[in-house]
Amino acid sequence: MTRDPSGWFLTLDGLDGAGKSTQARLLVQWLRDQGREVVACSDPGGTEIGALLRGLLLDQRRHMTLACEAFLFMASRAQLVAEIIRPALQAGKTVVCDRFLLANVVYQGHAGGLDPEHIWSMGKLATGGLEPDLTLILDLPVDLAMKRLQGSRDRFESRALTFHEKVRAGFRREADRLPERIRIIDACGPADEVQEKIRQAVTERWVSRDP
Repeated sequence: MTRDPSGWFLTLDGLDGAGKSTQARLLVQWLRDQGREVVACSDPGGTEIGALLRGLLLDQRRHMTLACEAFLFMASRAQLVAEIIRPALQAGKTVVCDRFLLANVVYQGHAGGLDPEHIWSMGKLATGGLEPDLTLILDLPVDLAMKRLQGSRDRFESRALTFHEKVRAGFRREADRLPERIRIIDACGPADEVQEKIRQAVTERWVSRDP
Protein backbone atom coordinates (compact mmCIF):
# COMPACT_ATOMS: atom_id res chain seq x y z
CA MET A 1 0.00 0.00 0.00
CA THR A 2 1.08 3.55 -0.66
CA ARG A 3 0.14 6.67 1.24
CA ASP A 4 -2.94 8.29 -0.28
CA PRO A 5 -2.74 12.10 -0.05
CA SER A 6 -6.54 12.39 -0.08
CA GLY A 7 -7.01 10.12 2.92
CA TRP A 8 -8.98 6.90 3.30
CA PHE A 9 -12.22 6.36 5.20
CA LEU A 10 -12.99 2.83 6.43
CA THR A 11 -15.91 1.81 8.64
CA LEU A 12 -16.85 -1.38 10.45
CA ASP A 13 -20.43 -2.33 11.24
CA GLY A 14 -22.66 -5.27 12.03
CA LEU A 15 -24.63 -6.84 14.85
CA ASP A 16 -23.86 -6.01 18.46
CA GLY A 17 -21.56 -8.79 19.63
CA ALA A 18 -19.98 -9.27 16.21
CA GLY A 19 -16.56 -8.09 17.43
CA LYS A 20 -16.36 -4.64 15.82
CA SER A 21 -14.27 -3.04 18.57
CA THR A 22 -11.70 -5.83 18.54
CA GLN A 23 -11.48 -5.92 14.75
CA ALA A 24 -11.26 -2.13 14.49
CA ARG A 25 -8.35 -2.12 16.95
CA LEU A 26 -6.53 -4.86 15.01
CA LEU A 27 -7.17 -3.11 11.70
CA VAL A 28 -5.83 0.20 13.02
CA GLN A 29 -2.64 -1.45 14.21
CA TRP A 30 -2.15 -3.25 10.89
CA LEU A 31 -2.65 -0.04 8.92
CA ARG A 32 -0.14 1.76 11.12
CA ASP A 33 2.30 -1.07 10.51
CA GLN A 34 1.85 -0.31 6.79
CA GLY A 35 3.11 3.22 7.42
CA ARG A 36 -0.23 4.99 7.44
CA GLU A 37 -1.30 7.70 9.86
CA VAL A 38 -4.55 6.42 11.30
CA VAL A 39 -7.31 8.10 13.29
CA ALA A 40 -9.69 5.75 15.11
CA CYS A 41 -13.16 6.83 16.23
CA SER A 42 -16.61 5.54 17.16
CA ASP A 43 -20.06 6.66 16.05
CA PRO A 44 -21.93 7.86 18.05
CA GLY A 45 -19.29 9.57 20.15
CA GLY A 46 -15.79 10.81 19.49
CA THR A 47 -16.45 14.43 20.49
CA GLU A 48 -17.65 16.18 23.64
CA ILE A 49 -21.13 16.62 22.19
CA GLY A 50 -21.08 13.12 20.72
CA ALA A 51 -20.26 11.58 24.09
CA LEU A 52 -23.28 13.29 25.67
CA LEU A 53 -25.57 12.11 22.89
CA ARG A 54 -24.14 8.58 23.03
CA GLY A 55 -25.02 8.43 26.72
CA LEU A 56 -28.62 9.38 25.97
CA LEU A 57 -28.93 6.91 23.11
CA LEU A 58 -27.60 3.87 24.95
CA ASP A 59 -29.26 4.49 28.33
CA GLN A 60 -31.99 1.89 28.90
CA ARG A 61 -33.86 4.34 31.11
CA ARG A 62 -34.50 6.60 28.11
CA HIS A 63 -37.61 6.02 26.02
CA MET A 64 -37.61 7.73 22.65
CA THR A 65 -39.18 7.38 19.25
CA LEU A 66 -37.28 5.94 16.30
CA ALA A 67 -37.25 9.37 14.69
CA CYS A 68 -35.76 10.88 17.86
CA GLU A 69 -33.08 8.17 17.85
CA ALA A 70 -32.23 8.87 14.23
CA PHE A 71 -31.92 12.62 14.75
CA LEU A 72 -29.70 12.21 17.82
CA PHE A 73 -27.41 9.85 15.90
CA MET A 74 -27.23 12.35 13.04
CA ALA A 75 -26.38 15.21 15.41
CA SER A 76 -23.52 13.23 16.93
CA ARG A 77 -22.30 12.21 13.47
CA ALA A 78 -22.37 15.78 12.16
CA GLN A 79 -20.06 16.85 14.98
CA LEU A 80 -17.80 13.83 14.52
CA VAL A 81 -17.38 14.51 10.80
CA ALA A 82 -16.72 18.21 11.36
CA GLU A 83 -14.28 17.84 14.27
CA ILE A 84 -12.51 14.55 13.59
CA ILE A 85 -13.17 12.71 10.34
CA ARG A 86 -13.06 15.38 7.65
CA PRO A 87 -9.95 17.17 9.03
CA ALA A 88 -8.12 13.84 9.24
CA LEU A 89 -9.00 12.92 5.66
CA GLN A 90 -8.00 16.34 4.39
CA ALA A 91 -4.64 15.84 6.09
CA GLY A 92 -4.15 12.60 4.14
CA LYS A 93 -4.77 10.33 7.12
CA THR A 94 -6.74 7.09 7.19
CA VAL A 95 -9.86 7.06 9.37
CA VAL A 96 -11.25 3.84 10.86
CA CYS A 97 -14.68 4.34 12.41
CA ASP A 98 -16.67 1.87 14.51
CA ARG A 99 -20.14 2.28 12.90
CA PHE A 100 -21.37 5.11 10.67
CA LEU A 101 -24.52 6.11 8.75
CA LEU A 102 -25.29 2.59 7.52
CA ALA A 103 -26.06 1.55 11.11
CA ASN A 104 -28.99 3.99 11.25
CA VAL A 105 -30.26 2.93 7.84
CA VAL A 106 -30.41 -0.60 9.23
CA TYR A 107 -31.37 -0.14 12.88
CA GLN A 108 -33.98 2.61 12.56
CA GLY A 109 -34.81 1.82 8.93
CA HIS A 110 -34.85 -1.85 7.96
CA ALA A 111 -35.31 -3.12 11.53
CA GLY A 112 -37.20 -0.22 13.07
CA GLY A 113 -39.64 0.59 10.30
CA LEU A 114 -38.55 4.05 9.12
CA ASP A 115 -37.96 4.56 5.41
CA PRO A 116 -34.28 3.73 4.74
CA GLU A 117 -34.15 6.29 1.94
CA HIS A 118 -35.23 9.02 4.33
CA ILE A 119 -32.39 8.05 6.66
CA TRP A 120 -29.88 8.10 3.81
CA SER A 121 -31.08 11.63 3.03
CA MET A 122 -30.78 12.72 6.66
CA GLY A 123 -27.28 11.31 6.68
CA LYS A 124 -26.27 13.26 3.60
CA LEU A 125 -27.13 16.46 5.44
CA ALA A 126 -25.36 15.39 8.64
CA THR A 127 -22.16 14.32 6.89
CA GLY A 128 -22.05 16.88 4.11
CA GLY A 129 -22.21 14.00 1.66
CA LEU A 130 -19.17 12.19 3.08
CA GLU A 131 -19.25 8.43 2.45
CA PRO A 132 -16.80 5.71 3.52
CA ASP A 133 -14.47 4.33 0.85
CA LEU A 134 -15.27 0.88 2.24
CA THR A 135 -17.65 -0.47 4.88
CA LEU A 136 -16.98 -3.92 6.34
CA ILE A 137 -20.00 -5.71 7.78
CA LEU A 138 -19.13 -8.33 10.38
CA ASP A 139 -21.78 -10.97 9.83
CA LEU A 140 -22.75 -13.91 12.02
CA PRO A 141 -25.93 -15.60 13.29
CA VAL A 142 -27.87 -13.55 15.83
CA ASP A 143 -27.78 -16.24 18.54
CA LEU A 144 -23.99 -16.38 18.35
CA ALA A 145 -23.69 -12.60 18.46
CA MET A 146 -25.89 -12.40 21.56
CA LYS A 147 -23.81 -15.07 23.33
CA ARG A 148 -20.68 -12.99 22.75
CA LEU A 149 -22.05 -9.88 24.48
CA GLN A 150 -20.35 -9.15 27.79
CA GLY A 151 -21.74 -7.32 30.82
CA SER A 152 -24.98 -5.35 30.99
CA ARG A 153 -26.75 -4.60 27.73
CA ASP A 154 -27.63 -1.15 26.39
CA ARG A 155 -30.92 -0.05 24.81
CA PHE A 156 -30.12 -1.66 21.48
CA GLU A 157 -28.42 -4.84 22.68
CA SER A 158 -31.40 -5.65 24.95
CA ARG A 159 -33.96 -5.64 22.17
CA ALA A 160 -35.73 -8.85 21.07
CA LEU A 161 -34.03 -11.43 18.88
CA THR A 162 -36.55 -10.72 16.12
CA PHE A 163 -35.28 -7.13 15.98
CA HIS A 164 -31.67 -8.27 15.64
CA GLU A 165 -32.67 -10.72 12.91
CA LYS A 166 -34.10 -7.76 10.99
CA VAL A 167 -30.85 -5.88 11.63
CA ARG A 168 -28.79 -8.69 10.15
CA ALA A 169 -31.09 -8.94 7.15
CA GLY A 170 -30.91 -5.17 6.68
CA PHE A 171 -27.13 -5.15 6.58
CA ARG A 172 -27.10 -7.94 4.03
CA ARG A 173 -29.71 -6.19 1.90
CA GLU A 174 -27.68 -2.96 1.80
CA ALA A 175 -24.52 -4.92 0.97
CA ASP A 176 -26.32 -6.53 -1.97
CA ARG A 177 -27.49 -3.11 -3.12
CA LEU A 178 -24.09 -1.38 -2.79
CA PRO A 179 -21.46 -4.10 -3.40
CA GLU A 180 -18.84 -1.56 -4.52
CA ARG A 181 -18.83 0.10 -1.09
CA ILE A 182 -20.04 -2.55 1.36
CA ARG A 183 -18.42 -5.94 1.96
CA ILE A 184 -19.75 -8.78 4.10
CA ILE A 185 -17.14 -10.43 6.34
CA ASP A 186 -17.89 -13.81 7.93
CA ALA A 187 -17.28 -13.13 11.64
CA CYS A 188 -18.00 -16.61 12.99
CA GLY A 189 -14.39 -17.72 13.36
CA PRO A 190 -11.53 -16.73 15.68
CA ALA A 191 -10.55 -13.06 15.79
CA ASP A 192 -7.32 -13.57 13.85
CA GLU A 193 -9.11 -15.35 11.01
CA VAL A 194 -11.74 -12.61 10.82
CA GLN A 195 -9.00 -9.97 10.79
CA GLU A 196 -7.26 -11.70 7.91
CA LYS A 197 -10.47 -11.52 5.86
CA ILE A 198 -10.78 -7.82 6.72
CA ARG A 199 -7.21 -7.12 5.63
CA GLN A 200 -7.77 -8.95 2.35
CA ALA A 201 -10.92 -6.91 1.65
CA VAL A 202 -9.15 -3.64 2.46
CA THR A 203 -6.18 -4.55 0.26
CA GLU A 204 -8.45 -5.46 -2.65
CA ARG A 205 -10.30 -2.16 -2.31
CA TRP A 206 -7.02 -0.23 -2.23
CA VAL A 207 -5.79 -1.98 -5.37
CA SER A 208 -9.07 -1.34 -7.20
CA ARG A 209 -8.93 2.36 -6.34
CA ASP A 210 -5.19 2.82 -6.97
CA PRO A 211 -4.26 0.44 -9.83
